[in-house]
Amino acid sequence: MKFWIAFILALAITLPAHAMQTVRATWYGKELAGNRTASGERFNPNGLTAAHKSLPFGTCLRVGNPKTGKSVKVRVNDRGPFTKGLSLDLSHGAARAIGMKSTQNVTMSRC
Repeated sequence: MKFWIAFILALAITLPAHAMQTVRATWYGKELAGNRTASGERFNPNGLTAAHKSLPFGTCLRVGNPKTGKSVKVRVNDRGPFTKGLSLDLSHGAARAIGMKSTQNVTMSRC
């Protein structure tokens, strides 16, 4: 019995980290090229990176565009977005990879 309780608790703890969420996202690009991100690295608009308010730097996320069916792996290296209602800022390269043209809902899960 203790085994099953431990198993169910472990499952409950690990599922949210990999569960897919639908979040509102936008992207940023060339206007910030070369600026330092919150992690200290230089921003590359063509890279596959993202800004998130609280996930640790280096977190791998799979971000998908439900409109195109495309997805891409990105690495969190910055903080933001700072606009109410938005959960994720993608680099221009990541947005381009999934066919994202403007602010929209995307799917997000940890890699």
